[in-house]
Amino acid sequence: MKVSVFIVNPFAENCYILWQEKGSDAMIVDPGMADSGERNAVDKFIAENELKIKAVLLTHQHADHILSAQYIAEKYDVDISANFADNMLGNRLREQVAMFGLRCNSEPLVATRNLEEGESLALCGENIKVLNVPGHSPGGLAFYLPDSGCAFVGDSLFAHSIGRTDLPGGDYSTLINSVAEKLLTLPDETVVYSGHGESTTIGDERRYNPYFALNYK
Repeated sequence: MKVSVFIVNPFAENCYILWQEKGSDAMIVDPGMADSGERNAVDKFIAENELKIKAVLLTHQHADHILSAQYIAEKYDVDISANFADNMLGNRLREQVAMFGLRCNSEPLVATRNLEEGESLALCGENIKVLNVPGHSPGGLAFYLPDSGCAFVGDSLFAHSIGRTDLPGGDYSTLINSVAEKLLTLPDETVVYSGHGESTTIGDERRYNPYFALNYK
């Protein structure tokens, strides 16, 4: 699976497009584009590669990850797939935008497909496994592609760090347990694509992430 990343909005959020080849089906993970310029860049990439967008996948519903979810869903006529435990965040997008000082459209987001632990999505003949990883938010998800050896984890896990838990619905103990039980049990070579910053690997995080390293040495 090919992974293309667009770094968008004032928070340098990673929006990912998963695709196989020119003309193939594709999915967009966390479309946080904040303005028309960022949206146009994503649309141009989709058009140039003749991609057929099949779904918007949300790791969670904090504002910087969902600013263009409704735009993509409407433009390409696809579902917004997320865990509905985060709907209270999407419904309060206007309040989130104000809290973070963003200047952009802030209509409430309505996720249209609920995703739960154990579900699988199909893209270009490859399975995408849905993992529940609450803690950064109540409905946090990760998307694991075992054949490609990668996982999209949102803000649950970063290179040598974890997501913040001081926002509404966050819980530190829950996040630590989620990452330890759902992510750090994946194969060491699994590439971790986070919501911000550079990619890492599960093996590197097991050994060197200060929140977990003592438990895995």
